[in-house]
Amino acid sequence: MSSNPPPSTSPVPPPRGKAAEWLLPGGTEPDPRFTLANERTFLAWIRTSLALLAGGIAIEAFTSDLFLQPVRKGLAVVLLLLGMLLSAGAIVRWLHVERSMRNRVPLPLPLIVPLLAGAGALAAAVVLVFILWR
Repeated sequence: MSSNPPPSTSPVPPPRGKAAEWLLPGGTEPDPRFTLANERTFLAWIRTSLALLAGGIAIEAFTSDLFLQPVRKGLAVVLLLLGMLLSAGAIVRWLHVERSMRNRVPLPLPLIVPLLAGAGALAAAVVLVFILWR
């Protein structure tokens, strides 16, 4: 009797869901560590977005004695819109990075960064001017 070992079969990964196939078509699965790092970066963008939303609410709710009403409203709206934009940009960034990793192409530049930096600097400048002005 011959004792040949059974042929080794590699496990077949379960099929991805329809949403995953639609959002992330083609390519190969990247190392899970890179996917998880991409998720952590996404969550960092979301935390920043929530901080901007909280800042917009705080400006509107608690600074009536510091700012003129139109300035207060304008600054709150800028922070709220920036938070909303950053939240939407976070998912777009996550998808672009995930697709790049799956297709083994260079990662895209984070275009939301200059916008966030510029708008944050503008909001900080307005607050600084009004604090020094008072």
